[in-house]
Amino acid sequence: MEEIDIKLRADGVQKKVISPGKGEVSTFPNGTKVKFHYRTSLCDGTVLDDSRTMGGLSKPMELILGKKFKLPVWEQVVTTMREGEIAEFTCDVKHTALYPLVSLSLRNISHGKDPLEGQRHCCGIAQVHSHHSMGHPDLDKLQVNPQPLVFTLEMLEILPPGSYQLEIWAMTDEEKLQVIPQIHEEGNALFKSGDISAASEKYYNAIACLKNLQMKERPGDDHWIKLDLMITPLLLNYCQCKHLLGQYYEVLDHCSSIINKYDDNVKAYFKRGKAHAAVWNEAEARADFAKVIELDPSLETSVAKELRTMEDRIREKQKEEKGRYKNLFNYNSKASATASTG
Repeated sequence: MEEIDIKLRADGVQKKVISPGKGEVSTFPNGTKVKFHYRTSLCDGTVLDDSRTMGGLSKPMELILGKKFKLPVWEQVVTTMREGEIAEFTCDVKHTALYPLVSLSLRNISHGKDPLEGQRHCCGIAQVHSHHSMGHPDLDKLQVNPQPLVFTLEMLEILPPGSYQLEIWAMTDEEKLQVIPQIHEEGNALFKSGDISAASEKYYNAIACLKNLQMKERPGDDHWIKLDLMITPLLLNYCQCKHLLGQYYEVLDHCSSIINKYDDNVKAYFKRGKAHAAVWNEAEARADFAKVIELDPSLETSVAKELRTMEDRIREKQKEEKGRYKNLFNYNSKASATASTG
């Protein structure tokens, strides 16, 4: 271990073992999967990220060694650890320059967003030297002024190659394209069984995977369009889940993004119309439902049902508001009478 520590120090990494863990240090051949919790801090102790609290999920990081993770120093330091070990690694700036991009992806994932959201279509180094805001003040500051960082890692599990099922993010581009239809079907099965949250996660994973592939293509090229046509039905299914989960504004955003590209997509107009109705945007809902009938007259009965539901909700809301105003008026009248006789 002393030899490993000397090698780390020579490369600008200082290791401090907090808890030694158990067993021998693995040989960590390529393909080894490691699961660990991490906390990233500035040298003054300011915490940037903590996997135990990020997004309220307490979800550990998973890496497959040899897959060229964006932050190579993590692959380097985990290979010095045993299962159960907790260690602190202070890393020089040369190892941490890309951390803002990695952090942005991890934060997006923890909040159910596209891991590439907020990143420009350019290489990591170009983004580091740009003045493009990442939407997080702490990451913007770190991007402009790179600093040494302290990574506190707790090694939870070390899985040798062949002992686990390969996850989608670790697949080659060809493997990802082959597995997407399977994930789509798994999402559909979960949806039919009533597990809407799990179905939503399946659709999200497939969409994120395809968007990752799409980032490697020139927008508008044949392959980019082919991938986009694969994304669209998945995104519509995802919107259906989000509507059932009450996340109407996310449905509005996604459906609008589809309509901006494909202005004849009936399902996008229909789902957006339902979302508008759910958040009391009556005029917008009526416009979307009218467009649905224009594009597909056979859906007139379905649209009429949605309009009746919306109108019933509006009448009920108006009735409740009228009752509240009446009670408020009565209260004010009584208060005035009491004041005048006091």
